[in-house]
Amino acid sequence: MVEDRQESGPRSERVIAHDTEARNRAGMPGVARFIEHHFRHFNAAALVDAAKGYVRHLSNDGKMMVTLAGAMSTAELGLSLAEMIREGHVHAITCTGANLEEDVFNLVAHDHYVRIPKYRDLTAADEQALLERHLNRVTDTCIPEEEAIRRIEDVILEAWQDADAKGERYFPHEFLYRILLNGSLEHHYQIDPADSWLLAAAEKNLPIVVPGWEDSTLGNIYAAHCLEGHIGNVHTVRSGIEYMMVLADWYTDTATNHPVGFFQIGGGIAGDFPICVVPMLEQDLQRDTRKWAWFCQISDSTTSFGSYSGAVPNEKITWGKLDESSESHIIESDATIVAPLIFAWVLERA
Repeated sequence: MVEDRQESGPRSERVIAHDTEARNRAGMPGVARFIEHHFRHFNAAALVDAAKGYVRHLSNDGKMMVTLAGAMSTAELGLSLAEMIREGHVHAITCTGANLEEDVFNLVAHDHYVRIPKYRDLTAADEQALLERHLNRVTDTCIPEEEAIRRIEDVILEAWQDADAKGERYFPHEFLYRILLNGSLEHHYQIDPADSWLLAAAEKNLPIVVPGWEDSTLGNIYAAHCLEGHIGNVHTVRSGIEYMMVLADWYTDTATNHPVGFFQIGGGIAGDFPICVVPMLEQDLQRDTRKWAWFCQISDSTTSFGSYSGAVPNEKITWGKLDESSESHIIESDATIVAPLIFAWVLERA
């Protein structure tokens, strides 16, 4: 029923250094040609249209925000997203608190993850057994609590308490940037660090927005330490409202000189929060604001009564997020399949 997610051979035999030439040999060249030949209709054709549009947007001096919902970090999207960041094809990210932290969990505890291929067959007793093994399940993959969550807790707590003692305040992603860049976790790395999208983002100091960070494991841990008095100022970690204010400045500065695109992976707050910066600037602050120039959403949500995640892009025109000239795409499919293919296309063609 379960299988450990480990690579073959002892760790000493695995290659941890990033080798661009080897990566290219492994598959990027030719992916776009394969897609272009075989993906001709329906959602496959929509994928091709979106991939071409992404490249076209970049070639027009466009900037791109990527938003991550769901469990894309646990799905190891970093395998392709990290390279997109390094190559300068992603200029800002909005993600859930879970996606922010789970990329780091995977970085430091990958060998201890457990995959459950037949997760649909699990009984309540099976789930209880996983809990007793401290394995937190996300569909077919279990995150190991002790090796992932608790391994990070001591390091991040020290960073929170240090800032609290100095009267300093930082955003959730800035605290993770700090512990990644200062090497505090490096001795725990269990994957090629080149496959961590958050580490790639930290090295570029990429703008990140994390709305609703409180709804995450580290957010819960932070609240617990505040309740226990280990952190004096609950506002040591900056808030979602402050994220929107910073996003407003980033969008204003960026859109002044560049068309800005919006590549939405999944639905929920990761997409809803940042796309609203445009109508906020225009309607609430009465500023003449350029709309999002390019939009694509990958989602398996269907349009139904009140379903924003499944709404077609044109609905966003009525809210002042897009306008009729904005290029837009929607791919109704599994983002764990579609997003890496689009990224592969962009890496080859941009």
